[in-house]
Amino acid sequence: MDSTTDTVVPTLEAHDVTHAEARETAHAHSLPAGLSPRLYNTDLAPTQREGRTWTAYSIFTLWANDVHSLGNYAFAIGLFALGLGAWQVLAALGVGAVLLFALLNLSGFMGQKTGIPFPVMSRIAFGIHGAQIAALIRGGVAVAWFGIQTYLASVVLRVLLIAVAPGLKPLDAGSVLGLSPLGWIAFVGLWIVQVVIVSYGMEMIRKYEAFAGPIILATMLALAVWMFAKAGFSIAWSTGKDLSGGDMWLHILGGGALWVSIYGTFVLNFCDFTRSAKSKKSIVKGNFWGIPINMLLFGAIAVVLAGAQFKIDGRIIESPSDVVASIPNTFLLAAASAALLVLTVAVNLMANFVAPTYALTNLFPRRLNFRRAALVSAVIGLVILPWNLYNNPVVIVYFLGGLGGLLGPLFGVIMADYWLVRRGRVNVPQLYSEDRGGAYHYAKGINPKAVAALVPAAAVALAIAFIPALGALSSFSWFFGAGIAAVNFVVLNRSRGTFEDVDGEAIAVPSAH
Repeated sequence: MDSTTDTVVPTLEAHDVTHAEARETAHAHSLPAGLSPRLYNTDLAPTQREGRTWTAYSIFTLWANDVHSLGNYAFAIGLFALGLGAWQVLAALGVGAVLLFALLNLSGFMGQKTGIPFPVMSRIAFGIHGAQIAALIRGGVAVAWFGIQTYLASVVLRVLLIAVAPGLKPLDAGSVLGLSPLGWIAFVGLWIVQVVIVSYGMEMIRKYEAFAGPIILATMLALAVWMFAKAGFSIAWSTGKDLSGGDMWLHILGGGALWVSIYGTFVLNFCDFTRSAKSKKSIVKGNFWGIPINMLLFGAIAVVLAGAQFKIDGRIIESPSDVVASIPNTFLLAAASAALLVLTVAVNLMANFVAPTYALTNLFPRRLNFRRAALVSAVIGLVILPWNLYNNPVVIVYFLGGLGGLLGPLFGVIMADYWLVRRGRVNVPQLYSEDRGGAYHYAKGINPKAVAALVPAAAVALAIAFIPALGALSSFSWFFGAGIAAVNFVVLNRSRGTFEDVDGEAIAVPSAH
């Protein structure tokens, strides 16, 4: 009996003390040989080529939603307000569309070939641990904007609720941490909807985007036709303060450059979506219809909305929501507002929810999967009280603007490494190995050459963006940052070695999760 007791008691104590460690050990034992549990889980793993579900239509619907976002309409209408005429606005958007089409294909091909998400892709250039720099910058920008965009959508929902049920108006008075009771109801309701969608993974996001895309296109076209008819089937083609000569072309090229900067987040982590793409052809086809073709349609709608309103009363609207607010029929107003909500949720999911979710999964792969990381991202987006951030110009311009200014240099390093230095050769299994002799271990898991290329490029990009004396170049800060970082990286890697090209099929998982 004594010997039995002596045996059992220490065993129980050991179990109590090391329960968490035992879970980690079990997780490690389930890993393919040679991979680190600090770098690999099923959400960070490469996707198997067989069974990938993202088609050209899936890619197209991403852009069908995002291009027609309210923020983009505000940007395009702003070009009209600056003095660009209809064809000049379309030219600016066309310049941006051509550049984006090329950049997104380069980024998308990386994801389709390797099957890996952006945080893992960053390990190629920055190292297995240095990649946290890129992932957290991208994720930090996104999680703040997730909260802000959810708040902006809740404002639309609040107006819709009062229009449909005027008795709710008393709930829109007062303030609790900056929001009225009705404001909290609208915000939390939209917050929950997005959390539920993302909790089902990338496949559910694909389905939602496919559902939302046609609704958005039909709604925006209907608004344009309605405004065109309201203006007597003709529009003002400019505001009367037309730009010309060099000033006109500077604004056209600057507008195109800013259009690329707006998508600076997407060109970085487009691989989060294309890792499940069936082929390169599906990426090119989806991007072609979703970027240059869809953007021209978007530009035409923006010009019609702005030109029609200007002809009617000489006023320049700020976004389609202004048009929706003027719809006299309550039912049609409610339907249009609901479509704008569907749009805003679609944009928020793809632009601002996926990136921080993968960034957090990459940071804590033993603790977080895609679903848990999505919940953590959403909670952060809630507790930062994003409406207060949105109403604080210092935060928007300097903090979020500063983080956004780093996206160009990050893109330059990652693209130069993959396409110019390695020529597309990647040893995918080594991206999950902590072996000191591993291809991406560098110096303690960080590539000093990538950091050395990034820092001066980031300094230049931020200086151009924020120093008033350099204001004429501010539209092009993303390109300066990306270009300088790319050149720096190539120069620092003049004496390049040989690179293995090993796919990740042996450690891959099904693409739907």
